[in-house]
Amino acid sequence: MKELRLSAEYLENMKALLGEEEFNQYINSFDEERVYGLRINESKITKETFEKQSALNLTPIPWIPNGFYYEGESRPAKDPYYYAGLYYLQEPSAMTPAFLLPVNPGDRVLDLCAAPGGKSTELGVKLKGQGMLVANDISNTRAKALLKNLELWGISNICVTSETPEKLSNVFGTFFDKILIDAPCSGEGMFRKDPDMVKSYEEHGPEYYAEIQKTIVDQAVPMLLPGGMMLYSTCTFSVCEDEDIIRYILNSYEDMELVPLPLFEGAEDGIGLKGCIRLFPHKIKGEGHFMALLRKKEGAVGQLMNKNKKKPGKADKRPEDLERFLTLISRSFDPFRISIKNSMVYYLPEGFTDDLKRLRFLRTGLLLGEMKKDRFEPSQALAMVLKPEEFKNSIVWSRNDERVIRYLKGETIFLNEEEGPLTGWCLISVDGYPLGFAKGTGMTLKNKYYPGWRWQ
Repeated sequence: MKELRLSAEYLENMKALLGEEEFNQYINSFDEERVYGLRINESKITKETFEKQSALNLTPIPWIPNGFYYEGESRPAKDPYYYAGLYYLQEPSAMTPAFLLPVNPGDRVLDLCAAPGGKSTELGVKLKGQGMLVANDISNTRAKALLKNLELWGISNICVTSETPEKLSNVFGTFFDKILIDAPCSGEGMFRKDPDMVKSYEEHGPEYYAEIQKTIVDQAVPMLLPGGMMLYSTCTFSVCEDEDIIRYILNSYEDMELVPLPLFEGAEDGIGLKGCIRLFPHKIKGEGHFMALLRKKEGAVGQLMNKNKKKPGKADKRPEDLERFLTLISRSFDPFRISIKNSMVYYLPEGFTDDLKRLRFLRTGLLLGEMKKDRFEPSQALAMVLKPEEFKNSIVWSRNDERVIRYLKGETIFLNEEEGPLTGWCLISVDGYPLGFAKGTGMTLKNKYYPGWRWQ
């Protein structure tokens, strides 16, 4: 077994949970190498195209349609396709909760404990640009990483917040069609992947986290609309953090019911509570996870927020340079959803209301760009939402063109004879997948790639 100092109490608990024979299988799994996974962005590329174009050696993850294993010695984060937001690096079992939550285009979705964004990015893709995704993390630092990942993936209909569940519940009331709670937990299922979790476990065990989890679900349930669905997940094995929390919800809220999840190869049913899913590292190629899906019964009542933002008689007047820039884009923008605040220009998601302004946002919708005096400068987030054919001046390089890496490093780029001259804003893409903006000055491109995202 790897150099893990697992406490005698933990080992005894796992033996009682699994039985001696299966416990030995679990312990032996620590001698196996952890597995590595990535999930493709189906809003940008199909699974078949990615398999053909990727330079990685990939093996499909059986239970995740858009998931792949990759070899541990690979460097997938050092690839232009990663910078184009074509895939997210994620442990395979951690892909499962967002896959199992049935999100439909137009839903209002809350990812309550969302950072760093692995689950939010998948939920955003399922929405297909319709409705609203509220991605929250109580840690402002972690929420910034969450925002970057959502923008890298080209998810436009987002609200990224850094609030307590209680504050969200007070502001939103009964608002969401779908809620994902990937709850903070003791992390038993990640000991093989991250040995540092053992130290954290010794400081705060399952009982400590169970109380936090109860507080979180008590704030989340009232935010769910009648007929809405909530998926609860952890990366731990402890019954008191898993099945017992589901029992707590069912006993505390008579309008909540368990929706049985279908098992797949390697998945186990809940312990003493059928319809849940448990994943163990000795049963699947992945780490440990627990999931349960619940529904709020039709006819349940709650404190509804006013979800209909009253539109003024006409849209706000927009700066001329912003208007000129928008003519370069072939897709249309609802003028009533364009908002300018402190020189920043946003495209608000459907359903955003004035009531929500009481929250601490890192982002409200798609950041279109910034007004710098009378000049508009488009954002990196906008570039990631577009397709090359949607922008008037687009330059597409192959992933083997050395200028791709130079662009990602922030360097000035020179055009080939057949590419120029170009004047004004240009969208730079690799193999048809946007990377960012540049500004043409003849045969030279002034690099506008966001400094905080540059190739290191």
